[in-house]
Amino acid sequence: MKLDLDRAVLLPIDMQQAFDGPSWPRRWNNKVDENGLALLAAWRAAGRPIIHVRHDSVQPGSSLAPGAPGNAFRPGFEPQKGEQLVTKSVNSAFIGTDLDLRLKRLGAKHVVTFGISTDMCVSTTVRTGANMGWDMILVPDASDCFDLPDGHGGTIAAEDVQRAHVATLGFEFARLMPTAELTGLRVAA
Repeated sequence: MKLDLDRAVLLPIDMQQAFDGPSWPRRWNNKVDENGLALLAAWRAAGRPIIHVRHDSVQPGSSLAPGAPGNAFRPGFEPQKGEQLVTKSVNSAFIGTDLDLRLKRLGAKHVVTFGISTDMCVSTTVRTGANMGWDMILVPDASDCFDLPDGHGGTIAAEDVQRAHVATLGFEFARLMPTAELTGLRVAA
């Protein structure tokens, strides 16, 4: 499918301050904010639609709970005037929200996603969106994930978690595009 960026909605997922807290494991992508902000700047400069996604946890004591400092957006990722916000309490931004309807009302063809974390809420949103018929585009260099326990006393490095999940999503559920390509082109195949 030909990519028409003027029919592409940018969907930043869970770009929230909690993920810098000490209760979260190590992340690997030190360019996640830089690349995410570049995507936002490109979409804003072109007047393209942006729908921000924020995780509002319902788990007691969660650093992502409404009112907790970690629920706030990372600096620069706050929705600006005219930009929409979808809040969720599960992994997929499509479950229990009106995201699908919002995309349809915008006349979207493509959904460009990035955020934290690649293997959790980003992946679940991409998979759900693809299953619903959306042309999902994942921006791996604007996404990030954490070191994870392997269930055997060891740790799977965040870089390996990222590589495996990006490969899976790219194989079946999404097109993969780097930030530079999306911020530097108007229409591409």
